[in-house]
Amino acid sequence: MAYLLTASCPSVISLSSKNSVKPFGLNQTFFNPPQVLSRTSLKGLLFQDKKPRRRSCCLPISQQAPPETSTNNNNSSSSKPKRVMVIGGDGYCGWATALHLSKKNYEVAIVDNLVRRLFDHQLGLESLTPIASIHDRISRWKALTGKTIELYVGDICDFEFLAESFKSFEPDSVVHFGEQRSAPYSMIDRSRAVFTQHNNVIGTLNVLFAIKEFGEECHLVKLGTMGEYGTPNIDIEEGYITITHNGRTDTLPYPKQASSFYHLSKVHDSHNIAFTCKAWGIRATDLNQGVVYGVKTDETEMHEELRNRLDYDAVFGTALNRFCVQAAVGHPLTVYGKGGQTRGYLDIRDTVQCVELAIANPAKAGEFRVFNQFTEQFSVNELASLVTKAGSKLGLDVTKMTVPNPRVEAEEHYYNAKHTKLMELGLEPRYLSESLLDSLLNFAVQFKDRVDRKQIMPSVSWKKIGVKTKSMGA
Repeated sequence: MAYLLTASCPSVISLSSKNSVKPFGLNQTFFNPPQVLSRTSLKGLLFQDKKPRRRSCCLPISQQAPPETSTNNNNSSSSKPKRVMVIGGDGYCGWATALHLSKKNYEVAIVDNLVRRLFDHQLGLESLTPIASIHDRISRWKALTGKTIELYVGDICDFEFLAESFKSFEPDSVVHFGEQRSAPYSMIDRSRAVFTQHNNVIGTLNVLFAIKEFGEECHLVKLGTMGEYGTPNIDIEEGYITITHNGRTDTLPYPKQASSFYHLSKVHDSHNIAFTCKAWGIRATDLNQGVVYGVKTDETEMHEELRNRLDYDAVFGTALNRFCVQAAVGHPLTVYGKGGQTRGYLDIRDTVQCVELAIANPAKAGEFRVFNQFTEQFSVNELASLVTKAGSKLGLDVTKMTVPNPRVEAEEHYYNAKHTKLMELGLEPRYLSESLLDSLLNFAVQFKDRVDRKQIMPSVSWKKIGVKTKSMGA
């Protein structure tokens, strides 16, 4: 199955396949969770067209002549820009990364099945910020910068689609954001737990096989998570730990203690990537990212149609983003349990910087690198205090409330994670400052009329995960 995107009408996607169309490439005989993905939902996103395929490969949204290559691209010793495929490029981190790399003169292609937008419809959620369609986003970027971002709409769990995308675009690097990224979403019910593991693990396996078959020199930059490590009572190293046991010493992968079906899928990914690096000589960088906050980057601020999404709900919203929106609408900050849960955090502008550094300094053939990608550590209580202080300066009456913790986790614990490797590559971190908090709070106030207060309180319990599919917004 191949999705063909025409340049004459960038909002039209034509489908060409000898087989019947499957919802986002999922094999229904294996997996068909009710209300998660449906043939009707797919038809609402895609339109029919009868354009012929070129070279039997997926065609990107633009078939126009590529922009002139820059001779001053500082990311390569040659004058030809490097080609980067951003899987999941319509998402929160992926969209910001795609624009950043394009601005840095990389040739960029986005691969996305647009299912993240479908999740919002299914659960009754909505981004705080109104976001344009992926087609309008890319067209606006082209109009503002003259730079083309190619688009392949399809599911990486469909290997035929992914293979054709690889053969058409021929990436030098693949940035893999294309996973269901919410722990609460994976804990709603059985169908979403299965979807999360199938989508994430099989999708990543397909990417590995595509690199093996069609781009053996391609560098995989995979977004992992600090949540793979859990909260051990020892320092967290970057991927590996040297252990002496019964008089013998070895360097081994750091133990994993995942705390949700989502985090477990990331652990499986890491193991599969490490194995293929050893067996096939793939070069890969696993970015174990902390909790991301913020919404603005230099590129997304160029036009309202380039604006990124900002999730504030209890399923997809991250802690600091949620707290700032809660403060903006006068809702008490929702501190789960004792509030001592400590994690690594980073600004979304540092996310795109870290990805760029990983691409510009690729792993060696057969090397599986692990970078812990965050800049600071905070507990939930510390974040609440920071938001309370910043909100009071803006005239907001910010309070907090203790909420029974819906998760199964330690609420007070030791936490000290190493994060030096990206610094050594040149990361210049943006630390959480009063001015940044002011900016985020003001941004939340600007769009506070779009907040649905019913989505603020947690509604997913780790201990009461359901068997039947739920519609959270019902």
